[in-house]
Amino acid sequence: MSGRPAAAPPARHRIEIDGGPSFEVGPEEDALLRGALRAGLPFPYECSVGGCGTCRFELLDGAMASLWDEAPGLSERERRRGKRLACQSRPQGDCRIRVRLGAGEASPAAAPRRMEAVLASRRAITADMVELGFAMPQPPAFLPGQYALLFPAGVPGARAYSMSNLDGQDGLWRFIVRKTPAGRGSGALCDHLPVGARLEIDGPFGHAWLRPTPRDVVCVAGGSGLGPMLSVARGVLAGGGARRLHFFLGLRTQAELGAAAEIDALDRDRVAATVVLSDPQASPAWPGARGFVHAEVERALAAPLDRFDFYFAGPPPMIDAMQELLMIRHRVPFDQIHFDRFV
Repeated sequence: MSGRPAAAPPARHRIEIDGGPSFEVGPEEDALLRGALRAGLPFPYECSVGGCGTCRFELLDGAMASLWDEAPGLSERERRRGKRLACQSRPQGDCRIRVRLGAGEASPAAAPRRMEAVLASRRAITADMVELGFAMPQPPAFLPGQYALLFPAGVPGARAYSMSNLDGQDGLWRFIVRKTPAGRGSGALCDHLPVGARLEIDGPFGHAWLRPTPRDVVCVAGGSGLGPMLSVARGVLAGGGARRLHFFLGLRTQAELGAAAEIDALDRDRVAATVVLSDPQASPAWPGARGFVHAEVERALAAPLDRFDFYFAGPPPMIDAMQELLMIRHRVPFDQIHFDRFV
């Protein structure tokens, strides 16, 4: 019986880390970083979308395509020195790179996987914030506080959003997305994606997942950082035991208070919730805390702060302020501080 010979499968690219292990990346992989993480390597990263610069590496040999030449995670000086971002680099063949892998860092068991999801639900939280629920066949397990990459059709690149629910083994991942004025990705997700539409999702990723310790937990959320902090809070409460939760939510004005209703659904016997408005309007009168949310954390919690585990998510200035508060002013051990940096 004659016929055409079977086509050879596309070649996989071998990536050698100078002085370290090697791994393979398939031709379908969209970025070096995701390939390394799927291979189980502790490649350094935080945001996965070109903003933070944590996944910097040097290309010693081979060819890499750049996915975003102007990614803000690299300075011009770093570019001139040959630095690259693994989340914005795609191997074009076998390569040799130089990077310092993480050592001894705890990591979730589930490797990320790229999947096709279906938008199953949409729910308005505020005028510019929605919760989107995606159904996926047989997704990997995720831990409270992890995030995924969403690939809206017609929008270049990925958008990182954290899951707001717990992994119920039902294939449903929920995200809280805030529409920003110039955000093409958030606009596509909030305004143009109908229920029933399909979307590529890659995950889970992230280091700010809930650790099982006996300490009480402090969650600090700014804006759409509400999503991962709700997931962490729900994980604390689902874990049973005596751990208590202090939840701080920073918003701008009274118009955003619909987001605070999400906290009201938590078990208030174990949750102390504080909403802080940075720019409250004169009417209706706001009787609650005012100013920056990190300042309210310090004011409301009695020292020493190292008796808590801290989780926080929000705009970069809030992340920086929380780091300065906890690491410098109060000397909270680093292994009790958990966040993922997004820009």
